[in-house]
Parts: sequence; structure tokens; C-alpha cells
Amino acid sequence: MSIATVETVRPTEVDGPPPVLLTVAEAARCLRVGRTTCFALIRTGELESLMVGGLRRVPADAPAAYLARRRAERRAA
Repeated sequence: MSIATVETVRPTEVDGPPPVLLTVAEAARCLRVGRTTCFALIRTGELESLMVGGLRRVPADAPAAYLARRRAERRAA
């Protein structure tokens, strides 16, 4: 027998509006990279982020913008 993996979704993610800001871990999941890689992208300025109080947040559209830039660079090369 095999055990199926099911990703759980918190009710607030289903009921509320889409997030405007993502945590670094959420942005990393969007990009399918690890947190360390995501922090490296932030540190080099490749992935936009900002501080909210003492918390690092990534705008929800930043992962898509990063991918668009990478695709454009690849096409130009």
C-alpha cells in the first residue's frame, strides 16, 4: 500500500483575499527553491523584498517578476 501525500491548506488561505506580502518561506515555495537560496536572491537584489517591522516580506508579485527577468535574460543571450 502507498500513502498519498496531501498538502494541507489553512482556512485563512482559502477564505481570505490573496496575500499581498509573502514570507520568505512562501516565496521560496513559489519559486520551488530553498529558503537559503531565496535569502541569497534577496541579498543580491534579484528578488524584491522589504522589512515590515522586524520581518522580511516579499511582495506577492515579486517571484513572477524575478522569473520574467530571468526568462528575458535567457532569450537575450
